[in-house]
Amino acid sequence: MTLKPARLLLALIAASATLAAPAFAQNLAVVNGKAIPTSRVDAVVKQVVAQGQGQDSPQLRDAIKRDLIAREVLMQEAIKQGYDKKPEVKQALDNARQAIVVNQLARDYIEKNPVSDADVKAEYDRYAKTQAGEKEYHLRHILTTTEDEAKAVIAKLKGGAKFEELAKTSKDTGSAANGGDLDWAAPSAFPPEFAAGFTKLQKGGVTDTPVKTGAGFHVIKVDDVRAVKVPALDEIKAQIKESLTQNKLAAYQEEMVKKAKVQ
Repeated sequence: MTLKPARLLLALIAASATLAAPAFAQNLAVVNGKAIPTSRVDAVVKQVVAQGQGQDSPQLRDAIKRDLIAREVLMQEAIKQGYDKKPEVKQALDNARQAIVVNQLARDYIEKNPVSDADVKAEYDRYAKTQAGEKEYHLRHILTTTEDEAKAVIAKLKGGAKFEELAKTSKDTGSAANGGDLDWAAPSAFPPEFAAGFTKLQKGGVTDTPVKTGAGFHVIKVDDVRAVKVPALDEIKAQIKESLTQNKLAAYQEEMVKKAKVQ
């Protein structure tokens, strides 16, 4: 697998930002007297492989070597021209330094306070319980600007017109071409007033009065209804763990802010 230049550059930046080379490392090259340690290549290779963007190979290492040398040449030229002293560059460097340090703090905190499998299972059970008895609806809708326009659509439907044909005139251009199709979704995915308009309908039912939302007036049809299928724990375990990790970090941040003296 060949790594695209843009992705390689991102990997180089990430690796150089997260790994400081040991002073005794063997040099990859010396550019105008400035040494580039071989360990930087190892860091970038590790980053590339971890992200699934390539495999360790002589070709990859050679490409990384060329890029590292080119970056060092450009860096030296940028410093020569005084770019490192520009206020906007200094600000960007300060921001990058802060992000790197804070991210390392966060990683260390989560390593010492990991989300356990028990935490994940408890959150999954809570989620599954909230989904019990919930329904998903396959919906279509026609959006109009005025209430009278929506009433006219309802009258045409009662007269035998096909919903999918009338939907071509919908103000919702994203669904109009597909007969107003909104696909499957739970009521919670919609504004409350929109959800209230269809949750009492049976399969095949159409709202007999316009449903008003901030977007306009809707005529809604329920194509089908089904019970919500809760995915297996293994299917969403990673998502749950990531969500709990972010919650844990947010709580840690809030705790630190509360302890700080902010004037």
